[in-house]
Amino acid sequence: MPELPEVEVVRRGLARWVRGRSITGVDVLDPRSIRRHALGTEDFIGNLEHATVLDVVRRGKFLWMPLAMDPVGQNSTGSLPKVALMAHLGMSGQLLMQDPGVPDEKHLKVRISLSPVDGMPEQLRFVDQRIFGGLFVTSLVPTADNGPGGLGETPLPEIAEEAAHIARDPLDPYFSFDAFYRKVKSRKTGLKRALLDQSVISGIGNIYADEALWRARLHYARATDTLRRGDAERLVDAAKDVMNAALAVGGTSFDSLYVNVNGDSGYFARSLNAYGRAGELCGRCEAIGLNSVIKREQFMNRSSYTCPVCQPRPRNGRW
Repeated sequence: MPELPEVEVVRRGLARWVRGRSITGVDVLDPRSIRRHALGTEDFIGNLEHATVLDVVRRGKFLWMPLAMDPVGQNSTGSLPKVALMAHLGMSGQLLMQDPGVPDEKHLKVRISLSPVDGMPEQLRFVDQRIFGGLFVTSLVPTADNGPGGLGETPLPEIAEEAAHIARDPLDPYFSFDAFYRKVKSRKTGLKRALLDQSVISGIGNIYADEALWRARLHYARATDTLRRGDAERLVDAAKDVMNAALAVGGTSFDSLYVNVNGDSGYFARSLNAYGRAGELCGRCEAIGLNSVIKREQFMNRSSYTCPVCQPRPRNGRW
């Protein structure tokens, strides 16, 4: 499933192409991909047609586009937008910018036509092979801390209702380390489990959790209530570093299911130090003459990858 860097790559691409453009038409080719829109296809289309996309915003792995109505609509007075188009990519969802003449993709589910702008594609297409993702229109609500709802081009103190419960992510300028540390210390669980808890810190999934823990030299089973402040700071810095490095190369793609809005894959998989490297030498240990091999262990119906030498298992670890 795409994690924060992959969703941020998509957000940046969308912001370039759709911000400020109006929606001129909507075709729902497979209603399963808008199943989260409880009022059905007609209401979904009616909320989108003639609306203007004001921005593309992300918090953690959540992505939404605030909408303004047409000149006769309810948001024509200059007030803050009240609705947004939300996208959940799931395991295989793709948001692609295409020209009308490009043949439909095999798993195309929703086609959104945009007002013409010279040199810009006129269609936003939602493609989803496994149909775990989807699109829906949602309400925007005020943020609890009065800060921007998420990372966007024009920050506004509103957030998509479905994302209001999650914590800020490490790349959010309004991220509070103190708030994160208080939440971590209050848990009695393992460190990786806390990292995957979106109410503690958002945007980190299995891949980047393993990579951040490897960089910070911490084991995933470290008890959170024993975590020292310096260790927590090192872990957050490691999470920022690994996700920024992934962003620089377009995210992590293991197959063709994750691509950016231009259809290109990300290349961070080539730079992974721990995740997916079971049986290979730990690069950090190898550099100092140690032959330590990355281990794979079962974790929450997934896998965790660690170096037994530079990420020693704590005696009183927790899962």
